[in-house]
Formats: sequence, structure tokens, C-alpha cells
Amino acid sequence: QVHLVESGGGLVQPGGSLKLSCAASKNIFSNSFVGWFRQAPGKQRESVAQITRDGIITYTDSVKGRFTISTDNAKNTVYLQMNSLRPEDTAVYYCHAQTLVPLVENYWGQGIQVTVSS
Repeated sequence: QVHLVESGGGLVQPGGSLKLSCAASKNIFSNSFVGWFRQAPGKQRESVAQITRDGIITYTDSVKGRFTISTDNAKNTVYLQMNSLRPEDTAVYYCHAQTLVPLVENYWGQGIQVTVSS
């Protein structure tokens, strides 16, 4: 079993910044697709940022230029730097990893609240 533990969420004013962290209990990110999803109340879960094991990064259009995903494989950790936050960014954010070897498996963090409000 692999556990993903998120941290760094909370309440921030519009225009502020937060940095989310997701630590894995095992070294899996080097052979995984890794990313962040979010879900607002009553809304569908959406992909925010993804990174392949080759380092190819994609973002949803609404966060381009504001969010940055990165990984530190030595620390088994993935980050999401969130700048210029807007009220529409308010959601529960989930860390996700899909392993590629030795087999394909999906892992999810428990979710962490991000609230952007004045």
C-alpha cells in the first residue's frame, strides 16, 4: 500500500499564495504520472496540473501562469505552488499518482481545503 499525505492548505486572501505538498510513503513518483485535482462543492472533480515521469507538464487553462507543479523524487514529494489566488480557486485539492511499474495503480490523497476569501 502507498499513502499520499497532503499539507499546506488553508485560508488566504485573493491575490495571495499557498504551496501544497504531497508526500508519498514509498518512492513511486519517479515511475508515475503525478498531479493535482480539485473539487468545489457541488462541482465535478477537475484536473489542475499533471507531470509525467519524463517531466512533461500540463495545466488547466484557468491556472496557467499562476500555478506551478514540481516534484522532488529524492523526498518522494510533489508540490503545487499557487500564486495570484482567486475565489474561484476555492476547492478541496487532491494529490494523485498513477504508477507505471511494476503495474498500473492509482493512489489518491485524502484532500486538503484551500479557501480564497477576503
